Amino acid sequence: AEEKLGKPKPYFFVFHGGSGSEKHHIATALGAGVVKMNVDTDTQWAYWEGLKNFYKAKEGYLQSQIGNPEGEDKPNKSYYDPRKWVRESELTMVKRVKEACVDLKNQNA
Repeated sequence: AEEKLGKPKPYFFVFHGGSGSEKHHIATALGAGVVKMNVDTDTQWAYWEGLKNFYKAKEGYLQSQIGNPEGEDKPNKSYYDPRKWVRESELTMVKRVKEACVDLKNQNA
């Protein structure tokens, strides 16, 4: 295609189903002209992973409104508040998006 059209990498490819790809495959795809890679599944998993990790770490505080490893009369509201676990999910997703940006070489210098 380069010879026929007279310019390097004349096509703009999209890497559909890129989630889960190994980094060396991503680098190969970029070298072949891929300009967009779909990573929705990776970001969904990263979001879930934040919630899963939060639950595992705080499981003893997430079984009832009152009563936890610190005492039978201790409240748990600050643990089951959605803002807490949603934030943990957001943090793990942000980390995964940043990783994808590095892999895809689309960071601002």
